[in-house]
Amino acid sequence: MRESRDQQYTSSQTLERLLNEAIIHADISNSFEEYIEIFDTFYADDIEVSSDVTGETVRGKSRVRSFLFNFLVPLHVMAEVAGLSVSIRETALPADAAIEMHSAWTLNLVGTSGRACTLTWRTLRVWNGAQVVHERHYD
Repeated sequence: MRESRDQQYTSSQTLERLLNEAIIHADISNSFEEYIEIFDTFYADDIEVSSDVTGETVRGKSRVRSFLFNFLVPLHVMAEVAGLSVSIRETALPADAAIEMHSAWTLNLVGTSGRACTLTWRTLRVWNGAQVVHERHYD
């Protein structure tokens, strides 16, 4: 039995909310592994991730996982060892399609000196059932 458009939207919306809550509640100062577990749970083996900044598309869970690892490990070390304060926020944005979810993200990094750096971006995720099959970072 095929899901109706409303059912697909509700399902994708629920999964998107669960994924975003998991990302927000994970603590990079304790461990980067929690983020890898989130990725492994929510993302398909044939995931495609693209960025408007680099123009590059990375395909496959193992390749995307290595990019994620290279981002998370230094962030974890700076948080755990150097006392970097890391906080992340997400705001859901309207979507055009039942399986597409958009969100705006803000990452705040504050050093022990009080100096801060804020990164912002938007994410488009395409869901197929219970897994993300495409993610694009833009803005």
